[in-house]
Amino acid sequence: MERLPAWLRNHREPSSLRDVKLRLRKGGLSTVCEEARCPNISECFSKKDATFLILGDICTRNCRFCSVSSGRPEAPDPDEPALLSEAALELGLKHVVITSVTRDDLADKGAGHFAACISEVNKKMPGISVEVLTPDFSGDTSLLDIVLEAKPDVFGHNVETVSTLFSEIKPGADLDTSLAVLDAAGRHGGVLVKTGFMVGLGESSAEIEDLIRSVKEAGVDILTIGQYLRPTRNQVPVSKYWEPEAFETWAMLAKGIGISYVVAGPFVRSSYRAGDILKEIRVQNQRRKDAVCKD
Repeated sequence: MERLPAWLRNHREPSSLRDVKLRLRKGGLSTVCEEARCPNISECFSKKDATFLILGDICTRNCRFCSVSSGRPEAPDPDEPALLSEAALELGLKHVVITSVTRDDLADKGAGHFAACISEVNKKMPGISVEVLTPDFSGDTSLLDIVLEAKPDVFGHNVETVSTLFSEIKPGADLDTSLAVLDAAGRHGGVLVKTGFMVGLGESSAEIEDLIRSVKEAGVDILTIGQYLRPTRNQVPVSKYWEPEAFETWAMLAKGIGISYVVAGPFVRSSYRAGDILKEIRVQNQRRKDAVCKD
């Protein structure tokens, strides 16, 4: 499965990434765009969009699809929230996405650090929108509350794959825990709930459809679906390259059962066009309110 089909070739656009990378290195900051070898990095960096990776670049778990290094991380940098917000301000970002490695070694799994980063961005850049993409916090909803009380605009947690593949692809996690985290975030109120998953890891079409229904039941507002692309030879090989038409079918299913916003396609990733998506949702919601007022 190493040979790419036609619709996956020549995707990257030539662009200069130097300015963004230099600014990130200046603050000792990492992005998941670089660490996870995202296929959209050229496009996003050329627009000065980036998803900040906090809590270091060493993960305590070892997901077989991910190229982020695993091992024993260093202690969190207490200056990181300030450095992140300063970089976002200098880059002129309008929508900040913050994600992290999984930190099972920390008592609060990194929840307090997430909250500090959100608060610092909101303080330095009032009016900006903030999106977080968190680990599962081992299912501890009290830790989830710490993040949500800092008031992100979008809370994201990726289910990543279908339930039958978790033990092989995402050891140390399970689908029920991820769905419970999403459900708890929605019940907290005041935040849009987002998740995403990959295809091409060995799942069936029926399992994909079941997963879409499961995330809907968990109260997800935004769903992203993308093709798994093997970052390096150290990760699990691609099992199947799904054709673009399949993504259109899944998007129609998700929208048909009531998921508010769906973006699906071979190169879609959970943070791709994140700011644009939030803006579109807000416009749609305002139009609905205006229509109700007219009635």
